[in-house]
Amino acid sequence: MTFSTALSRTILKGFIATTVCVSHFCLAQATETCISSDVVFHNGVIYTADDKNWQAEVVAVKDGRIAFVGKDVDAAPWHCGAEKRIDLQGSTLFPGFTDSHQHLEGVGKRTRTLSLFGLPTLKATVAEIKAFAGTVPEGEWVLGRGWIEREWQDEKRFLTAVDLDPFTQNKPLFMPRADGVSAVVNSKALALAGVTKDTPDPEGGKFERYNDGTPTGYVLATAMDVFRDILPSESDEYIKDNLLRGMQVNVSQGWTATHDAGMKWREVQQLKQLANSDTMLHRVYIAIPISESDKLIQNGTETLAEGLFYLNGIKVFIDGTLGSRGAALLAPYSDADHSGFMNRTTKAELMPVLEQALKQGFQVMTHVIGDRALYSTLNWYEEAWNALPKTKWKTEDLRWRLEHAQIIPPKQQDRLAQMNIVASMQPSHAIGDLNFAPSRLGYSRLAYAYPWKPLVDKGVVLVGGSDAPVEVGDPRIEFCAAITRSRLDGTQDKGWHLELSLSREDALRLFTLWPAYASFQEEDAGSIEVGKYADFSVFDTNFMTAEPSEILNANVVMTVVNGNVVFENLTNH
Repeated sequence: MTFSTALSRTILKGFIATTVCVSHFCLAQATETCISSDVVFHNGVIYTADDKNWQAEVVAVKDGRIAFVGKDVDAAPWHCGAEKRIDLQGSTLFPGFTDSHQHLEGVGKRTRTLSLFGLPTLKATVAEIKAFAGTVPEGEWVLGRGWIEREWQDEKRFLTAVDLDPFTQNKPLFMPRADGVSAVVNSKALALAGVTKDTPDPEGGKFERYNDGTPTGYVLATAMDVFRDILPSESDEYIKDNLLRGMQVNVSQGWTATHDAGMKWREVQQLKQLANSDTMLHRVYIAIPISESDKLIQNGTETLAEGLFYLNGIKVFIDGTLGSRGAALLAPYSDADHSGFMNRTTKAELMPVLEQALKQGFQVMTHVIGDRALYSTLNWYEEAWNALPKTKWKTEDLRWRLEHAQIIPPKQQDRLAQMNIVASMQPSHAIGDLNFAPSRLGYSRLAYAYPWKPLVDKGVVLVGGSDAPVEVGDPRIEFCAAITRSRLDGTQDKGWHLELSLSREDALRLFTLWPAYASFQEEDAGSIEVGKYADFSVFDTNFMTAEPSEILNANVVMTVVNGNVVFENLTNH
């Protein structure tokens, strides 16, 4: 599509408006009987996620809030009273999409370190690391992220130090797997950390070893901490720049909000500076790691910049991931002689924090993937609830969450509904994990793995995220995964249980209305209704009717937050 410059004089229901259009922005000057607004969006397909009024033709915005939602025939006063009119030219406008589980600083950092996403083989991955390591000076760290053996077409095994030592003898290396819950290190890093065959595994983690006990260089969960502790320190400005970069990436993808599932306190302070300096690009709902929960307990919940910054949660970590065989299962893995591990946070560490969360009204967001971790966590939630009289709770409206919650037997699905637990799940994890989930779980357990539709049918609030930078962080991929449970090329295998996928209407709610509820913002966000924030995601493709392949190839036309266009892509519109 192309835009033209035009001057028109239009008669609208008894009043006259003179409109000047440049590009796709139109400035309307009313001469009589017009309703003032900052901007009007029109001439597109508009989905509201509001069951009372599912589609509209015009949306008007005033002071960052939605002032009118309706049909074009009723919008004449808004058209002529608008300071600016945005012609959508047939694009589709949705309520602002929310990534309900993300790590903002990591998304930004991914733009400046080695990214190993999308490489087709182990050989190509090692070659990419070698080329990057060649640019790193002697003695400095080789850092990156994103390798994932499940996507490799040659060898589907974990990286080890043996793969990397030949070209990193004098350069320590630390590269988390895509899941962020395991990593590969080289022999230089092992030596600097003092890890040998005699080093015991930490609680909640593991050093993978050869038969003689020598570490292979593949480390899981809390075993990563000894390497993080010796990484070069990062400046506040570096962290702040990563946060800003992360927001720039997000709005370019069409996200208007994210839930940050474990933002370190230092990062929170840098994000607060961005909020106070009016440089936030989208909303961020924040949970800090349980290891720093004392700071939240001491300082309390905080909201800044018209809800763009909202600190309210505590992130807990219980088990690992399915791909690394770290998820805690009730029965052993089908392809290993163990059932994963827990205790990344012990019960003794957790229970006092849960009590304090009840007293001060903080939301608890707990990483659980395996059914054993989920079962235990629900038990601990209930134990904390029963131990403290409700008269001492700040609110009974808890909305505590389970993050990932990938393997949920039917009885536990019922418990989620009965306990009003929010299930925060990532559609892209399913279409990726199902490449190896049959071997990890066996086909019988796949019947209740990633059970999105059964949860929705039982009344569980389900919210969708990407877990970026673990995954790409693309709403097009997440939406397609939610409605198809298929690989991006459209293929499917035995055991994929397509009946567990979501309808398009529920997929839209998964990224709009339900995340707003999950972050206590349903009165202000999540749907296009009068009085709510003017947050919109605009694509050149109608996700509600297009083929999945067309959705995957859609272009972001613009991203709007508080009525302001924070990203615009005119080249594809």
